[in-house]
Amino acid sequence: MQDNGTEVTAAGIARLAGVGRAAVSNWRRRHADFPRPVGGTETSPSFALADIEAWLRAQGKLAEVPPRERVWQQLAGHPEGPVTALTHAGCVLLLVHERPNLWLDASAGSDERLAAMLPAALDEVLDARFGPGPERTVATPIGPRLLPAAPLLRGAAELAAGPGARKAYEFLLGRHLDANPRQYTLTPEPLAELMAELAGPARTVLDPACGTGTLLRAATATATRPGQELYGQDSDPALAALTALRLALSTDATVRIAAGDSLRADARTALRADAALCHPPFNERNWGHDELAYDARWEYGFPARTESELAWVQHALARVRDGGTVVVLMPPAAASRRSGRRVRADLLRRGALRAVIALPAGAAPPYNIPLHLWVLRRPERAPAQPEVLLADAGQFAGEGRGGPDWRSVRDAVLDAWGTYDRTGRLDDRPGLARCLPVIELLDDDVDLAPARHLPPPTATGGTGRLTDVRERLDETLRLTAELTPAAPGTGRAAPRRPLTTVGELARAGALTLRTGTNGGHARVPVLTDHDVLTGTGPSGTLPESDEEPVLTESGDVVVPVLGGGTVARVIDDATAGAALGRGLVLLRPDPAALDPWFLAGFLRGTANHRQASSYASTATRLDVRRLQLPRLPLDAQRGYGDRFRALDEFERALRLAGRLGEQLVRGMYDGLTDGTVDPGR
Repeated sequence: MQDNGTEVTAAGIARLAGVGRAAVSNWRRRHADFPRPVGGTETSPSFALADIEAWLRAQGKLAEVPPRERVWQQLAGHPEGPVTALTHAGCVLLLVHERPNLWLDASAGSDERLAAMLPAALDEVLDARFGPGPERTVATPIGPRLLPAAPLLRGAAELAAGPGARKAYEFLLGRHLDANPRQYTLTPEPLAELMAELAGPARTVLDPACGTGTLLRAATATATRPGQELYGQDSDPALAALTALRLALSTDATVRIAAGDSLRADARTALRADAALCHPPFNERNWGHDELAYDARWEYGFPARTESELAWVQHALARVRDGGTVVVLMPPAAASRRSGRRVRADLLRRGALRAVIALPAGAAPPYNIPLHLWVLRRPERAPAQPEVLLADAGQFAGEGRGGPDWRSVRDAVLDAWGTYDRTGRLDDRPGLARCLPVIELLDDDVDLAPARHLPPPTATGGTGRLTDVRERLDETLRLTAELTPAAPGTGRAAPRRPLTTVGELARAGALTLRTGTNGGHARVPVLTDHDVLTGTGPSGTLPESDEEPVLTESGDVVVPVLGGGTVARVIDDATAGAALGRGLVLLRPDPAALDPWFLAGFLRGTANHRQASSYASTATRLDVRRLQLPRLPLDAQRGYGDRFRALDEFERALRLAGRLGEQLVRGMYDGLTDGTVDPGR
């Protein structure tokens, strides 16, 4: 059966052919035989995928559509919409994963036979994974709805033949989420893993606002336990179905995902889970305040209309067993708003709230706000000497766009929580964590913001730390003086030298060009454009996909292409192995033809950047292939390379001196104001 029902937009055509959207517009104007639109609007028309594929192949612009791209275009252009198509594809991938022989039997023959046989086969596998009856979130699609999707379903099964059904579904779901960023609130995987580790091993786990299921999946990865059960609920029925399929494909645990608003229509009233993880919607006014005034879940006080997050906290506490742990992502205002002080006070008095942990900015959306984690435990008995842990991981904020330094955040937070959880107390860790008696927090405000209560970093051993900074600064300034380049000689006319371009060198095989990817299957540090600009180590992460990441090697030269200025970085042994991030181009020189420092040095020339950059939009974009450098023999290149390497060492020393100087100034101000530094010294 020909796939005439699937439509593709101009953006999809550009992705199929590996060109920009402007090229597609040019083809429509210049080629009279370009396929006519079959749908969409005048400003955003859509075309039949089969017609487009045939035209591209006839024009020699497409040898073969990549399987992943074809399946994605079939899904995105499905007549019933991408969500329905993704649900049908997920059902088939689960069938391929759980009952491959059933799929082989159903798919042998015509599309009509496939559509007729699939419902019974899907019923069998969906009942086994999600439970029988109407409570099942993932409904079995009926035959007539499956017939138009037959090419998509066959393509999805073929896609799973290589990497497996789980990765095939993750790719399709990931593309859908990326294409609709405002429709879904995502929890970053490192944050989900941290929340799961704070909760600890649990056989039954609940997420009452499960979204895409990242928190529940993290709970299975942190501690896989026999007979583990995952319970979730989401107000969007379509998303609940997608999440149920995702979890069923990624884990052997029992999966029970319900559709509906957990606060208004809780599907788990009888559940008493071992742990609950929750990333609730923030700042909701219409959460059910009026109709839920006498609900039994408000053990710690009826939340105000503006305190929806405290309603989610109490809901989660009501659905775990005595001694069960709850970890909730919270906006920072929830720790200090006056409208929530009575509920916060009762959570403290009864020993339910165990820790408030401030995360660095960039940990989760909204990325400009340093969110909090609340760790709670349903009280088994009243604590003898109730204390609460307050921690602030804000010092581990990343300098680039890749988010915080998650490894440092995880190590610091879990170490402080582990010590406190085992012993019930924690010695002060200035600037990071302290354990406070509850009585000290029960004032008129009940303000739980960690930054208000932690001792500053200079409060313990401050003068010794400042002495170390001063000594490092002195040493760095001496090194900077030694590395300062000698004064140049008298001015001379610029010599005329034969020039070549990076593009010509690439065509001649003297170097290889690679660009950063949007995702990858390898969990390695990612070098971001900000890392290159600031000279710092890899700070980013890549979303999981089957895309092959570009890994750096020692001697590579990395250049930012968007508004980066005159910057080029030579990869050293410490950075080698990091993945190349978006907005970066990697040049890998042939050592027999090009010296990397010579290459990087000439790429940094101001005039060179100016002539190779485009200023057509608000952001300057560098065309790396147009960058020029002189044609010189390798020995002459190395002479320049030595000078460029020395300049790089001088530049790094200047940066370090600046950072140490800022630390010393800030430490002196803090020490003088808090009394740990004697003004007479």
